[in-house]
Amino acid sequence: MTVGDGEAAVDRVLAGDVEAFTEIVERWQDPLVALAYRFCHDRSRAEDMAQEALVRAFRSLRQWRRDAAFSTWLFAVATNVYRSELRKKRPPSAPLEDDEFADPLDIAADHEALERRAAVRRALHALPAKYRDVLVLFYFHDMDVERAAASLGVPTGTVKAQLSRGRGLLRRKLAALLDAVDRPLQEVEGDA
Repeated sequence: MTVGDGEAAVDRVLAGDVEAFTEIVERWQDPLVALAYRFCHDRSRAEDMAQEALVRAFRSLRQWRRDAAFSTWLFAVATNVYRSELRKKRPPSAPLEDDEFADPLDIAADHEALERRAAVRRALHALPAKYRDVLVLFYFHDMDVERAAASLGVPTGTVKAQLSRGRGLLRRKLAALLDAVDRPLQEVEGDA
């Protein structure tokens, strides 16, 4: 466990220094907002959800058993909060192209690359939550199978199976979306 992961700050909070939780918030707020955004696709709502996750983490800090990294426990708390929030209220629809966490280099990318990226996002968001969640943690948050399993509260075998099944579903959905994107161009070229 690294000091940057939060263990020292957790120890101080548990010893009565409530202000030490500020270090945890400063270190983990942006990653938690980014994770929440992957769930709801709304920046304002993602910030609210991340704040709720931090509040829940603060309230249940004594429940961290230290058998996993603090970040793994924190992401598990956050994932549970986000899932619960999404069950309560459906997210407002937002255009997928309006990704606030997009890489600035994408702005200069050509139109085809942007269309393909949008198709990947649409395909990913069309997956059932259990596959989407594991793919997001594994690919977008660079978690290994063990950390993703701990964050989701499921066995590693389940994560492996969901990754495999999710990849297959994503591949099929993506193929259908990309075919639909390319078809109008082919039809226009065929008419010429």
